[in-house]
Amino acid sequence: MSKKMFGDMMKQAMQMQERMKKIQEDVGVKTVEASAGGGVVTVVANGKQEIISIKIDPSVINSNDADMLQDLILAAVNEALRKSKDMMAEEMKQLTMGINIPGLF
Repeated sequence: MSKKMFGDMMKQAMQMQERMKKIQEDVGVKTVEASAGGGVVTVVANGKQEIISIKIDPSVINSNDADMLQDLILAAVNEALRKSKDMMAEEMKQLTMGINIPGLF
């Protein structure tokens, strides 16, 4: 491999790294929403897989079934995190033009 080819590859790698950083910043401010129990529990997460908010319908809080409420919260949180990961994967797919790079995300 010539020095020029190696230099070009390094330049492309640095450009891709910068684009990935930009995508991560952009996705970090985007949000996804998931709900469980017909909307009685709603969770919002960002592209960094951080939970931004959890809303619980008061009618569920008044019930004596804490186990059900816990299950609904878990289901909504897990769905929000899945959606967040899917959103990041879609953004990265655009960066890599559909090439699957193991371990990239």
